[in-house]
Amino acid sequence: MTVAEIDPFIDADTVSAPTLREVVESAPTLTVVGGPLVRPALSTREVEVLLAWLAAESKEDAAAHLFISASTVSTHISRIRTKYSAVSRPAPTKAHLLARALQDGYTTLDVW
Repeated sequence: MTVAEIDPFIDADTVSAPTLREVVESAPTLTVVGGPLVRPALSTREVEVLLAWLAAESKEDAAAHLFISASTVSTHISRIRTKYSAVSRPAPTKAHLLARALQDGYTTLDVW
């Protein structure tokens, strides 16, 4: 699945859309003053669900787009938040998760 297939606002004809695996594997190394910023080990599916949820109005909309249940989306988002908290980068809100996705190279502002 490509990023363009997840985000309905991306024009697949004009944007070269890498696969999610390529996005996850090519995410840049993060550094901050005082040392490297630790990125949690998100699976390709977690990144896919995260990006779909960020692009959707609700968990139900993201679930319908991915052909899974809303509770599965909730479970993925909860596990993603737990992984970010485990590396001292808590993301309690949707806005925080968007910021983490941008920081970790899973998406860009051009897409949004």
